[in-house]
Amino acid sequence: MSLELSYPSDLPLSEARPRILAALRQHQVVVISGATGSGKTTQLPKMCLEVGRGTRGMIGHTQPRRLAARTVASRIASELGQSLGSTVGYQVRFRQTLGPETQIKLMTDGILLAEISHDPLLKQYDALIIDEAHERSLNIDFILGYLQRLVVKRPDLLVIITSATIDSERFATAFGPDTPIIEVAGRTYPVEVRYRPLVDIDDGESGAGDDSEETSVITEPGEIDQVTGILRAVDELCREGPGDILVFLAGERDIRDTAQACRDIWGAVTWLPVSGPQFRER
Repeated sequence: MSLELSYPSDLPLSEARPRILAALRQHQVVVISGATGSGKTTQLPKMCLEVGRGTRGMIGHTQPRRLAARTVASRIASELGQSLGSTVGYQVRFRQTLGPETQIKLMTDGILLAEISHDPLLKQYDALIIDEAHERSLNIDFILGYLQRLVVKRPDLLVIITSATIDSERFATAFGPDTPIIEVAGRTYPVEVRYRPLVDIDDGESGAGDDSEETSVITEPGEIDQVTGILRAVDELCREGPGDILVFLAGERDIRDTAQACRDIWGAVTWLPVSGPQFRER
């Protein structure tokens, strides 16, 4: 099957494409250090195809989480103009979308770890991309340690290690001094950091609109809880002008409670509570 490979011009990884392609052709192990938003997760599998990988075996691409494996697979398939499950597929626990023509396989690192037990040489792959190596989970550390020995037995296997913040020297030492390290910048946007301690530092009242008692956020003096702190931050941002707001919370219950509190105050605003199980549907 002939695939038309293209790379979004606004991604930093696209600019580094000539250097990366040269490294993939000349070295067995390549380290890509790129900040979030550089495009390494979605573009590297296509570059592997461009240098001829994915023909004698699949291009395996690991992700730390199941949701990421599914969404990245969908994105790459879309960029290649293919339906999911043909050229690009994925495998997570209890579910897989793969076919006889699959060349790029997204999976969790746990799936790859399980495959090592019954296929020690990982013969079904001719390239492996270990993404998000900076997370340093037990699975990732074990896989990297295993690959360090496997590349000696499988000189035909291409290994790519990617990370947002990676200790390049450690990988150079582990896989050999000739291992190239390619650094790619991330897309940068103006970011302003405001620290908001969970204490009542003003007069205890702020409003979402001028002279609006129905939309005011009122608290007692002293410490405030997380939801109240979020309400005050949202109120402050709403006063500064139109736009969208993302609130990151630890658990599904926190998400539901905070979304309901926001609805109670700003009923005319659309609030979308999204957690892992819901993300795919949204």
